[in-house]
Amino acid sequence: MTRRRSMVAAAGSLLLVSLAGAASAGTVEVRLSLPVRARLDLTNHKSLLPAPFVVVRQEGEGRIEGSNIDVQLEFQRYLLKILRRDTDLTIVESGPIDYPTYDLRMLARDADFWRVLGERTQADLILVGSLDFDIQDRSGYRTEEYISPFDGRTYYRQVLVEQTGFEYDIVVRVFDGRTGEQLYTDNFKDFKSFEGERADPLVGMFENLYALEDRLLGIFVQKRVAATRVLLTD
Repeated sequence: MTRRRSMVAAAGSLLLVSLAGAASAGTVEVRLSLPVRARLDLTNHKSLLPAPFVVVRQEGEGRIEGSNIDVQLEFQRYLLKILRRDTDLTIVESGPIDYPTYDLRMLARDADFWRVLGERTQADLILVGSLDFDIQDRSGYRTEEYISPFDGRTYYRQVLVEQTGFEYDIVVRVFDGRTGEQLYTDNFKDFKSFEGERADPLVGMFENLYALEDRLLGIFVQKRVAATRVLLTD
């Protein structure tokens, strides 16, 4: 028993020394750049056809109410720009495409259509999807405190806050241009809110796109992300 108590005491002393050493040890914060693979395997795929995206129309309108924004055209220009800038793929421009249907779920099952389009354009990959850009009136009343100048007491009052919300909902699909097989699909969403009921829809739309840019490019491009690690120096 005496020997056992001595061993326990020695172990306790060693633990205290270890804890003290850890407490006194210095640390350094290291920032690392880590690679993140593209979501799509691009082996043997060298060219990409960004086909016109299908706009989800609301109330029968093809353009944003109160503006002259062509959502499909603006998105297509932006998409071509970032794909040419940040990918090594050869970007093929399609021009107008006569889709057999504008139901994207039915289109996704039409492998023959995508295979024929791939043969006609000589594109290894075909990118297509749907766009839903929604402008929302987010105005409402908010409770805030104020101090009365008459008696110095704090009161609560309802204040009207005018806000406009912009929401982008993008469904993307990628098809093999040689077989028509669907290789990838995803759904990207972003919401931005601006003060004022007359916020510029074009500004709102591109704020959404900037926020989604890395996710769109991540389908085809290996990205690097920053990570922080803490190391002991002593």
